[in-house]
Amino acid sequence: MSNSDNPGNGAEFQKQVFEWFSRRYNSSFELEKVIEIGEPKTGHKYDIANEDNTMVIECKRYTWTESGNSPSAKLGVLNEAAFFLSYLPVDCEKYIVMAKAIHPSRDESLAEYYYRRYKHLLIPKNIKLAEFDTEKETLKVF
Repeated sequence: MSNSDNPGNGAEFQKQVFEWFSRRYNSSFELEKVIEIGEPKTGHKYDIANEDNTMVIECKRYTWTESGNSPSAKLGVLNEAAFFLSYLPVDCEKYIVMAKAIHPSRDESLAEYYYRRYKHLLIPKNIKLAEFDTEKETLKVF
């Protein structure tokens, strides 16, 4: 898979997550929804949100590097996603959903690794990290 495949693969993953949440919650969700945050208010586009913005989801389809190292720049983008989710109201259900990514030389998935290393950015802001298995269409929340 080349880097030029990444936007299409990410969009397909986002669509799968969108469909899963729509079925699971029997609710209407919107892709690429702009929500006003901050002071002064400014619009930020989130990957998925329900009609009343009480559930907002950011989707990331990242993998380990070929050699099994963590993709540090991409993990920085995950931290940025957590930052933008942190501006949403406390009663909003906030998710970062990562695609399940396994590497043969690793004992944990990339989502498990991220949660172990960066949960301090998520827990105080009520942000849930979840891992979506695209083959089984299952969601594991950490």
